[in-house]
Amino acid sequence: MATPLDDIDPVESREWQDAVEDVIARDGADRAHYLLDKAVQQARAAGANLPFSATTPYQNTIPVDQQEAFPGDLDMEWRIRTINRWNAMATVVRRNKVSSEYGGHIASFASSAVMYDIGLNHFWRSKSAIHGGDLVFFQGHVIPGIYARSFMEGRLTEEQMENFRSEVDGNGLSSYPHPWLMPDYWQFPTVSMGLGPLMAIYQARFMKYMHNRGHIDMADRKVWCFLGDGEMDEPESRGAIDLAAREGLDNLIFVVNCNLQRLDGPVRGNHKIVQELEGDFRGAGWNVIKLLWGKGWDELLEKDTSGKLRQLMDETVDGDYQTFKSKDGAYIREHFFGKYPETAKLVEDWSDEQIFALRRGGHDPQKVYTAFKRATDTKGTPTCLLIKTVKGYGMGSAGEGQNTTHQQKKMAEDQLRAFRDRFEIPVSDEDLPKAPFVKLNNAQKAYLADRRKALGGEFPKRETKSDKLEIPPLSKFDAQLKGTGEREISTTMAFVRILTTLLRDKQIGKNVVPIVPDESRTFGMEGLFRSVGIYNPLGQNYTPEDADQMMYYKESINGQVLQEGINEAGAMADWIAAATSYSNHGVPMIPFFIYYSMFGFQRIGDLAWAAGDSRARGFMLGGTAGRTTLNGEGLQHEDGHSHILAGTIPNCISYDPTFQFEVATIVQHGLKRMYEDQEDVFFYLTLMNENYSHPDMPAGVEGDIIKGLYRFKEVKRPGKKHVTLMGSGTILVQAMKAAEMLEEDFGVSSEIWSAPSFNELARDVQDVDRHNRLNPLADPKVPFVTEQLSKAKGPIIVATDYMKNYAEQIRSAVPGRYTVLGTDGFGRSDSRVNLRRFFEVDANHIAAAAMVDLYREGNVTKAQLEKALKKYDIDGNKPNPRLV
Repeated sequence: MATPLDDIDPVESREWQDAVEDVIARDGADRAHYLLDKAVQQARAAGANLPFSATTPYQNTIPVDQQEAFPGDLDMEWRIRTINRWNAMATVVRRNKVSSEYGGHIASFASSAVMYDIGLNHFWRSKSAIHGGDLVFFQGHVIPGIYARSFMEGRLTEEQMENFRSEVDGNGLSSYPHPWLMPDYWQFPTVSMGLGPLMAIYQARFMKYMHNRGHIDMADRKVWCFLGDGEMDEPESRGAIDLAAREGLDNLIFVVNCNLQRLDGPVRGNHKIVQELEGDFRGAGWNVIKLLWGKGWDELLEKDTSGKLRQLMDETVDGDYQTFKSKDGAYIREHFFGKYPETAKLVEDWSDEQIFALRRGGHDPQKVYTAFKRATDTKGTPTCLLIKTVKGYGMGSAGEGQNTTHQQKKMAEDQLRAFRDRFEIPVSDEDLPKAPFVKLNNAQKAYLADRRKALGGEFPKRETKSDKLEIPPLSKFDAQLKGTGEREISTTMAFVRILTTLLRDKQIGKNVVPIVPDESRTFGMEGLFRSVGIYNPLGQNYTPEDADQMMYYKESINGQVLQEGINEAGAMADWIAAATSYSNHGVPMIPFFIYYSMFGFQRIGDLAWAAGDSRARGFMLGGTAGRTTLNGEGLQHEDGHSHILAGTIPNCISYDPTFQFEVATIVQHGLKRMYEDQEDVFFYLTLMNENYSHPDMPAGVEGDIIKGLYRFKEVKRPGKKHVTLMGSGTILVQAMKAAEMLEEDFGVSSEIWSAPSFNELARDVQDVDRHNRLNPLADPKVPFVTEQLSKAKGPIIVATDYMKNYAEQIRSAVPGRYTVLGTDGFGRSDSRVNLRRFFEVDANHIAAAAMVDLYREGNVTKAQLEKALKKYDIDGNKPNPRLV
């Protein structure tokens, strides 16, 4: 019985093939594609089980006859590019002659020099009066080549090049793209692998969002993201590619440098990374363009009438392809072409040198230009360019195609000589050991200047300022500055009301970007569905099941809410795109990213650091925060450490507010600081879902709230039995309850202090300590917390819903006895009452801790302490919650 793969009628088969060739010759490949698609659909409808293949043959996607004419001077660009290669190599080699501590990378740029050269000469537009500019995520390890290019253009000095990776004295160059360290130069931080592609997708998406909402005219702006094939193993690298296809991000171009090597060896030794990536991206709906072979292969492929060369290309695995380029022409002749008589015959008249000179597609400028041009012309889908290169191209014995090439920082004199001779670099034998930087002649300088002038100016370049926003005064939130009386609300509810007020503001409402992974209803934000809508570039092409309700699920092309589904990393990448809009688009946007707090800094901590490096401006809000506030959810949901993590990011300003007036004060202050004063900071606030009554804001505490500590309740004439109770967030309410218990049970008076930010207090303590250490002969400064608590009486007991380290940070600056209660240990499921009892931060433990400190200071008797421990049910043998 014949199988579907058996050819039962070769004559008929030939007729079909001839017909396809005729259609291509007469009407083009697109017409042939259309007819074949129709035939396949008909066969499947009739029950044929046609296999699906997400990959195409291991060939260039764009045939030779569709190659674009090159718009520049190929010879001039080759000359400039070789000097760029040399200077990139010299940047690393010269630093490592000083000390091997500096490190650096040579091989990655060596493999991708042509791609960056073509992009900078012909594609990447700088922001100008007539164009918004392109956004480029540079691959982190190629940076010496980008600096070398800027040096040739006169943007960087030789002194700066000499100080590559020496930034402490202020005139060096950062190791990788760091907007924080080089704010006028780098647009994005990219070397934390996987984050670049994820952020690029959401930058492209946010550009469409800005366009659809009328903030910018996107025009033909593009987001380019350069990646290594090894980097594509990071889950974040491919995690959002379906979003890019689903939303038709034709302003997005991925360029994957497929040099087949990661840091230690082959990316896929036994397989083909190009084919794997093609299958993933084509399957997700991307336009995929493969550029594998340079023009030298065109002649061989044209002579390949047997198809054996194409077969050989398909069946050779990446481990062998890498080995071929680490050897020589004789080895390639024997082990590649020699596999079949037909392929051996193709090169029988070629010398070994000619065989070795066959280039991969990524080293052919005309083919790279064609691939880039095709990508920029693509409409309706994102494009992924898979471009094959050789890692360490041109490095010869110093690392070309070798497993060790990524770690290569130095080159011996004979290796420098080989590099110089191969690329005809104008360096004398006498100067060779110094690996001097080479400058361009006047004609070469003029050529580069003309290319960049045509593209709008310097690149890369980052804008640092934008128009200021008119921030509403604190009185705009008057409803939140007043108490709620007997009505109980949560700080989450208070925030939603503040957000609603901002959205309705005529000056800045349109700039607000609410971002929620998939918890809008949990946070009481479903009202935004109807009022401002959820962004969807396709609008809403269905009838939602709740269409008859007031707050139905509404999607629209100009919707304001970004809702990413259950996707915190994507939502954070959205937030970064919005938080850097002031720089990338010249339009300041105000993103509010609200999420379950455990799914914030813990889950997307690397992205939060990238936000800091990116000089992001905006608000992150950890909803239902605290280890005991999110009752019932258990270990994986209960956050007792996000403020510790937030405090590690230098420009993240974090608060744990208790009352709605604190939330309003902090948000208004943050708006002013970021969007009026244009400081490169971002704010993190924790919010609670626990309801309690909120008081009026005490007079004159606004500044102290921002600094992190204020007295909420004062006792005018305290006696000996007096304590100071301090807290933040919902646990401050427990401290207030403890104060009532102490007064009623033992006649102990208590003043109450709210500490919205131990992180800000701690930073002030550290700054003052540093100043006093460096200026020992000047009048010493006093930390803010010391000034404040000098007004407090009695022992100080502080309790928060976070690890003890959060409040312990200020111990050195606290006058007097200081006891800290916190929630160290794993979270667990239970009621709030039981959780707070377990973690020892409830009113009973706060009151008991106060009695212990009073006893130690001799202000209560042993009998009173024993009575308190019994009354408050304190068990001295209870297991440590940190250890159970």
